[in-house]
Amino acid sequence: MSASKHRAGGFNPSLGQSGVKNPVNFEDASDKLIEINNSDRLLPIAANGPGILLLADGSRFEGELFGSEGVAQGELVFTTGMAGYQESLTDPSFAGQVLTFTYPLIGNYGIHASSSESASIWPRALICRELIIHPDHRDSIGNVDEFLRTHGVPGLKNVDTRAITKKVREYGTLLCVMGPLEKEDDLKELLQEIEDPSINDLIETVCIPKPIIVNEGAVDEKGEKLPRLGVLDCGIKYNIIKELSKRFEVLWCPPDIEFDDLINKWNISALFCSNGPGDPAQEGRATSARKTLAKGVKSGIPTMGICLGHQLLGLAAGLETYKMLYGHRGANQPVIEINSGKVSITSQNHGFAVADPEKGRLAEHPSKVNSGRKENLIDSKVKVSHINANDNTVEGLEVIGKPAFSVQYHPEACPGPNDASKLFDQFENIVRGELNAKKK
Repeated sequence: MSASKHRAGGFNPSLGQSGVKNPVNFEDASDKLIEINNSDRLLPIAANGPGILLLADGSRFEGELFGSEGVAQGELVFTTGMAGYQESLTDPSFAGQVLTFTYPLIGNYGIHASSSESASIWPRALICRELIIHPDHRDSIGNVDEFLRTHGVPGLKNVDTRAITKKVREYGTLLCVMGPLEKEDDLKELLQEIEDPSINDLIETVCIPKPIIVNEGAVDEKGEKLPRLGVLDCGIKYNIIKELSKRFEVLWCPPDIEFDDLINKWNISALFCSNGPGDPAQEGRATSARKTLAKGVKSGIPTMGICLGHQLLGLAAGLETYKMLYGHRGANQPVIEINSGKVSITSQNHGFAVADPEKGRLAEHPSKVNSGRKENLIDSKVKVSHINANDNTVEGLEVIGKPAFSVQYHPEACPGPNDASKLFDQFENIVRGELNAKKK
């Protein structure tokens, strides 16, 4: 994710924020369309003609190619959101996957400037029923086909997405390949060779390369400097950065940064671990983030995790993680807060979960992929704070005796529309409470 001082479009979470003298503008995935619209450059060649999707269980689905030319392979997943296709396409948590939209109409309001969740499109391909080529929205800067072409991502439309979704719901996520129908024999051979993308360090492909302060000098309404928050980027969404920047001076950093550097060099007051793709137990950046997160919790500084960050906190506490049958991907997941019994409608995007300390692995994938029990690195116990109302899987953890907690869902998204946003306020109150206690 490159950063620059001046460019059209982009993502600028600190623009207009009090105290910030040099707001940094980050690249938005839609910028590529803006650049083409403002120049004489032509869009990359569009894929066309008959296409095919082949699944590892032998299923085949024919459709029509669009987006970029080429072949795609990965893990087939589906998302249930009726809107937000631009946000889903640019969510780094979809890295390594082939994304199917269950909603039958995609692209009706086009692509909008500065409305992405990152600087790139992350699914390896898009599968949909009907694609709208002529969007109807005054702010649209292009359509989904053009968006995919600028990022080199292929698509397949006019596909029976209901049949695909029913298969995944019954048998679990499957590996797949997608490409031109005329290359079906070659695709079949490729399907025999592909491997689960989660065995690779997907986080390495989506995280920021070096630390940067997003909103240096930011102050609150009283003119007091905001607490500095170290954000471990495992594939963070822009909306999370935006929400955190309202409450903290955000140090956006790679997931393998050393905790001692965060304290001694960057002088953070709190720690946050983001969402991201893949298996939380995978060696590489996930393991590094888990160790840094564990040191933060153990030291007693306020700590929060979202999605993959929640799973990493569970591993750090000695719990087990595992691959789910088909995961939770969409904007309609009901979550129960155990203490109050209150239900929130949440947005989620994950294929792995934390095993319940008492009930074990729920809604498990047939592959039985799991981490096994890990060493407790935080010297504290955790309790389950939230569960999913549909399948009872773990949706939240609290560290007993420490100012640390995590949630599996995304409070920065707005499915409820604001059911879960209070969690950022809760974290801010915890951080300010700890800082005030130190002053006394």
